[in-house]
Amino acid sequence: MNLSKYSTLIFDCDGVLLNSNFKKSEAYRKAALDFGASPHQADQLVQYHIENTGISRYVKFEYFIKEILNDEFLESNFSSLVTLLNKHVLQILKDCEIAEGLFELREYTKNQNWMVMSGGDQNEVRQVLREKKIDHFFNWGIYGSPTSKIDIVENQLNNNLNFRPVIFFGDSKYDIEVAKKFNLDFVFVYEWTDFKLWKDEIDKGKIQFVKKISDLMV
Repeated sequence: MNLSKYSTLIFDCDGVLLNSNFKKSEAYRKAALDFGASPHQADQLVQYHIENTGISRYVKFEYFIKEILNDEFLESNFSSLVTLLNKHVLQILKDCEIAEGLFELREYTKNQNWMVMSGGDQNEVRQVLREKKIDHFFNWGIYGSPTSKIDIVENQLNNNLNFRPVIFFGDSKYDIEVAKKFNLDFVFVYEWTDFKLWKDEIDKGKIQFVKKISDLMV
């Protein structure tokens, strides 16, 4: 794959940079249980999270409160859920595996700009990558929720004249949709994805794919 033609390389975090998708699901389950949900309601939240990988947790928790708990949406409840999730995510991701070949890829593309675009909480993602000692790889920033991936790309397109040409590495259906919306080159990274129908989606859209980051240099 010829990466030298791109000005910007964008990476999703969970499932692409870190082997964290399934661990993140467990964090959602624990947050729901701590909040007082039943095991069944916690399972429903986890399923919604998996089906909407890449979407902001703020959207997921609004759905959880309104549709699963059938409760009124209160800012205090919402803030409690976000705090609980943040606590569990930081604990669970502490020992999470970093993508094989990431350090070599950064050296291989040392003259290009790297950026993270995550559905996870922005401060949380920045803290985790800083603790992993890889935050310095992303010279064009680490971005996440509450800003959506669509808004993140729009902000770059509107304010960064050197943003294009771009290639985006993701592992969810939403990542594919964002790439299509802005006509970004896209590569699906499937080794750690929790998107069960990924093969059907890439076949239908004739989307490039690799198993893992290290395959980009083969």
